[in-house]
Amino acid sequence: MTHPDVPIGGEDCSTIRKMVGSSPKFSFPVKDHLQLGKELDLFDFDAAAEMHLTYAASQVSGSKFYYLKNEAVLLEMALVNWTLSEVMKRGFTPLTTPELVRSSVVEKCGFQPRANNTQIYSIADSDQCLIGTAEIPVGGLHMDSILSDSLLPLKYVAFSHCFRTEAGAAGTATRGLYRVHQFSKVEMFIFCRPEESEHYHQELITIEEDLFSSLGLHFKTLDMASEDLGAPAYQKFDVEAWMPGLERFGEISSASNCTDYQSRRLGIRYRPASEAQATSAKKSKGNLAPPQFVHTLNATACAVPRMIICLLENYQQEDGSVLIPEPLRPFMGGLSVIARKSL
Repeated sequence: MTHPDVPIGGEDCSTIRKMVGSSPKFSFPVKDHLQLGKELDLFDFDAAAEMHLTYAASQVSGSKFYYLKNEAVLLEMALVNWTLSEVMKRGFTPLTTPELVRSSVVEKCGFQPRANNTQIYSIADSDQCLIGTAEIPVGGLHMDSILSDSLLPLKYVAFSHCFRTEAGAAGTATRGLYRVHQFSKVEMFIFCRPEESEHYHQELITIEEDLFSSLGLHFKTLDMASEDLGAPAYQKFDVEAWMPGLERFGEISSASNCTDYQSRRLGIRYRPASEAQATSAKKSKGNLAPPQFVHTLNATACAVPRMIICLLENYQQEDGSVLIPEPLRPFMGGLSVIARKSL
């Protein structure tokens, strides 16, 4: 089931909803985030990197793992804390979540925990999996319950680490921080009445667009085509930001309306208030309206590695330094620029 407005076809059939900003103009050769990260001593992927780390990520954990260092660590913390503070202003309750969940919950949320091409890491000899997104544990937060109508909508903003196998992901387009096995993410999630889910879908994409505009990014919002929708999604909007070093737009966020796909599997219902009020003086079970399934929505407020790519590449300076966008500076102790380390 898809929204009537969803374009039919593959990813190329997706339509542009909005284009924001313009790509920065540089008067010097543009570097990608890997080169900037190496020169500014911000992260390390490879044992061969001349960074003088005792251990490199590829030795300790394998490929597509990384160490963040120095200002990159502060930048991650700043992105997380700034994003949380901004989303909380819009009435979202902050959460941190379990990062191990039962495989049955993963499946009920619409992910395949143990399929051939799964993106989920499963724990051997157990029924647990590492989460690929906080959407999964937040979706399970109210599993097998009937919510009071007065509680809706329930809006959460969750911080977690995410783990993905990224099976089949290879090539220059996915190198560096763009596609990794472990990363930090701030995720928005809403439980609401069925008739309100399209309204909250618009609210979620507006929040994302406001956040990315505040950071001065050039991006486009897409209404994704039917073949690009995951099993739970009725409609999905993606945000792709311009990454100068990669010379392309890269996905940094998405917002999905899953209607009752997840709530039916997770057993999350509510009892409509208008009918729940008994007309007779004596309230009984027979007076109560039958419970209905809520609708669920999720949206990425900040996927940290891809935001770091955007900030490093868009705010690079001719002298090799990188400016910090104004909104993040208070969350980095007032630091306004990442400069080369003196020898």
